[in-house]
Formats: sequence, C-alpha cells, structure tokens
Amino acid sequence: MAHHVVAIVGSLRKESFSLKVANALAELAPAALKLDVTTLHGISFFNQDLEATPPPDWVAFREKLQKSNGVLFVTPEYNRSISGVLKNAIDVGSRPYGKSSFLGKPTGIVSNSPGALGAVIAAKHLQNILPGISGLIMGQPEIYLNAIGAAFDDKGQLTSEPVQKVLQQYIDAFAAFVEKHNK
Repeated sequence: MAHHVVAIVGSLRKESFSLKVANALAELAPAALKLDVTTLHGISFFNQDLEATPPPDWVAFREKLQKSNGVLFVTPEYNRSISGVLKNAIDVGSRPYGKSSFLGKPTGIVSNSPGALGAVIAAKHLQNILPGISGLIMGQPEIYLNAIGAAFDDKGQLTSEPVQKVLQQYIDAFAAFVEKHNK
C-alpha cells in the first residue's frame, strides 16, 4: 500500500518552477509513495479570530494533512525567505495551538530557484519554522535546486538528466524516510 504525502507547492504562479518540480517528483516517486501535489490558491488568510469556527478551506486543508502519511514542501525563495502564501498555509495547518495538522508527519523540503543559490535561505527558514509543529524533517539528502528554469521544456516536462537524477535520488530517500516513520 502506498503512503500518501501532501506535496505543498509554495508558489501560486501558474508556470511556477515549484509546481513543475513537485509534478516531476510525483512522476518519479516509487510505487510506495503517492504525492498529492497541492497548490495553495484557495486557502484564506489566517486570522486567530476565526479559530472557533474555521472557514471550510482551512478545515479541508487540515483534514488533507491529517489523513496524509507525510508532507513535502516544495518552495521558491521570495526576498530571502519563503513566500507569504506558504507561511500562511503553515499558520493555517499548524493551528489551533497544540493541534498542528503537520505534527508527527515525516517532512521533506525541496527548494528551487532560477538563480544560483537554489533558494537555500528559504529552505533554512522552513527548517527554523517547522520544528515543534511538524514531524521529523529529513536531513539527508538536502536538495537546493539552482538554475531550475532550464530544466523544463515549454510544456513543463523535466528535460534535464542531471536534475532528474538528483530528484530521483531525493524522492527515493524520502520514500524510505516516510516508510520508516509510518510503521
């Protein structure tokens, strides 16, 4: 039976590299892992005043996380951090206090950028934000994809063999990590 993992895409852009990377990871995932590539278009802004009667979009997102066997963040870097929409989703999913929907879920982080640094700072910010509200974060292999724009064709298909090898190595390791922490 395959483990279901929510792959959260940290960008709203239709042609986002994060979405392309998440889709490529879903295609490369071994049979033991099924990625549910999830965009954040419908998640309203977190407001603690709404916690007593959370909006349906919050409830649906939290339930999706709770039913999963793990979470994989695929993040761009915006102004040396994660995107606002991703931080909002983390806030929505981690509340109410003490009842984080991420809690206990094996977690992975894949950062990507068309630039030279591979969004390493965004990945490090996630590593700072997630402890205490998530499960264990996979430490190795780390993955910071740089110059990612050249890895896909105009249809969004992964065409770079070196990037494919890195993604395959990562998703295989993540599948083993999820398996280990779902026994």
